[in-house]
Amino acid sequence: MKRNKELKPFYKNLALWLVISLIMIMVFNVFNSPKVGQHDIIFSDFIELVNNGQIQEVTIQGHDISGQYGSNAFKTYAPDDPNLIELLRSKGVKISAKPENAPPIWQTLIISWFPMLLLIGVWIFFMRQMQGGGGKAMSFGKSRAKLLTEDQKKFTFKDVAGSEEAKAELEEIINFLRDPKKFTRLGGKIPKGVLLVGPPGTGKTLMAKAVAGEAEVPFFSISGSDFVEMFVGVGASRVRDLFNQGKKNAPCLIFIDEIDAVGRHRGAGLGGGHDEREQTLNQLLVEMDGFESNEGVILIAATNRPDVLDPALLRAGRFDRQVVVPAPDVKGREGILRVHARNVPLADSTDFKIIARGTPGFTGADLANLINEAALLAARKNKNKVEMDDMEEAKDKVLMGAERRSLVISQEEKKNTAFHEAGHTLVARFLPGTDPIHKVTIIPRGRALGLTQQLPIDERHGYYKDFLLNNIAVLMGGRAAEELVFNHFSTGAGNDIERATKLARKMICEWGMGKMGPVSFGKKEEHIFLGREMANAKDYSEKTAMEIDDEIKEIVYAAYAKASNILKDRRKELDELANVLLEKETLNSDEIDLILGLKEASTEPASSSVPSGEPEEAADEENPAEKEDISSRNVTELSQEDNDS
Repeated sequence: MKRNKELKPFYKNLALWLVISLIMIMVFNVFNSPKVGQHDIIFSDFIELVNNGQIQEVTIQGHDISGQYGSNAFKTYAPDDPNLIELLRSKGVKISAKPENAPPIWQTLIISWFPMLLLIGVWIFFMRQMQGGGGKAMSFGKSRAKLLTEDQKKFTFKDVAGSEEAKAELEEIINFLRDPKKFTRLGGKIPKGVLLVGPPGTGKTLMAKAVAGEAEVPFFSISGSDFVEMFVGVGASRVRDLFNQGKKNAPCLIFIDEIDAVGRHRGAGLGGGHDEREQTLNQLLVEMDGFESNEGVILIAATNRPDVLDPALLRAGRFDRQVVVPAPDVKGREGILRVHARNVPLADSTDFKIIARGTPGFTGADLANLINEAALLAARKNKNKVEMDDMEEAKDKVLMGAERRSLVISQEEKKNTAFHEAGHTLVARFLPGTDPIHKVTIIPRGRALGLTQQLPIDERHGYYKDFLLNNIAVLMGGRAAEELVFNHFSTGAGNDIERATKLARKMICEWGMGKMGPVSFGKKEEHIFLGREMANAKDYSEKTAMEIDDEIKEIVYAAYAKASNILKDRRKELDELANVLLEKETLNSDEIDLILGLKEASTEPASSSVPSGEPEEAADEENPAEKEDISSRNVTELSQEDNDS
């Protein structure tokens, strides 16, 4: 940084002198312009004046001829005419000859060398930019890893909540670095690499920062994309330099974030074995476990795509441990909320246990955003502390964005939305085994005109067939209500139909819950460059495809019939619930039970635990049973979509 500050005045002075030089050249050209008072004449007029004897004396300087006739001075340009001198002599014209004017030496040098100097200056500037401001030329192969210094803010395991198993795995590595003899006396060896695996936002990078703060050893951090450049061989050179720095500072930790940028399967690139990314990966494999041992250098890497990593990178001896960092459970979410709320003034009514229970599937990043949104909402309302209402409102805003109360909706469309959401609510309330209703609203938010949210009592990590079939019936409840009440269909059920069909297909093709038996259909094979669009390979016959389609229809039709029967039997409750929704716009679970007669009015106050204008869940959030990852959000959200969504 100091060197860059010293060079700035030099570049400013150089630019100033270049501007001055250009101005001097312009001034010189101005002063060398033809003198005022001379008249240029064409060559034919000059010949005519000579023939008429009107010119007595001329001065020839190259192709320029100047002289005077009468009281007027003239100047003309003469072509290469060998008869011109004879004509002038025959007419008795006195002839003077001068050599051509040569430009000054300094002007010649500047004009000749200026383009070259300009190119050199541009090349130097380009090289310095390519080096990120470094002063060394041709240092492309140097590692860009950042060394954690003492004056930087340090994170510790106190700043990390949830994922206690992952913390225990990393604490063991820290203890090894602090006291290696405790482990080596029994023949143990220090792990060479630890791979942190988990969905986005679960705190993998934060975990690595906490390791850096706890280890009290040099800590280098770099991103996987920092290795590969436009120049061939740069990535491999940077890997070598990174591990050389590690050896000099051993014992130390090296953290590579998003390692899938360089660690993907080899042989799948368009460039074959000579692909630059593959050369970088080859060098990384050699450095981690090659002929030369890197004792005392531990590599920690993070990725949310372990399925695309090269098998040679994942084997024992390179990444000895794979530490899973999943989405936190209820206890972990409560701890994360407390960590992020340390510097936030909270009201006594704030209960993190309720917030943690109401946010299943939220990651650490989601919970941090929730706390931040709650603080912003409280500040917007000029409050001195963040209250529970702010937390609830922020939770819904994180899920699906701000309300669209300004959206103009006709009364007819609003009524259709109310019956649609009431259909979802009734089917979910009277079907056994479904998640309890948390709230229902007809306030537009995001792309949804209305929403019905179910909130599970406990964390779910697996799903039974009856639960999935009931979920499909709940999804069909909105369309069934529209048909029963209005005898028409609307586009608002499009998202429900899509999710129900997708869930039924997964039951048959992936989970073996249909008549086809415990057989998997459709091989998933994501190609490196073709992406997810080409992931599902059709590995079954056309006859099997027709049978799968027929069974999907059978499951969805049966669920639709189940939902229709419930609504026909509960038509009075459907009308009453829809009418109250039109009046209040948002209802919570207690208010719904009061309307349906499932709870006495005296047992629970009518006041909602959630404000009536509270944000609702996201319209496009998938059903939890559709997720392959068991740590996904266990919140079922059913929506009446906008017509244009």
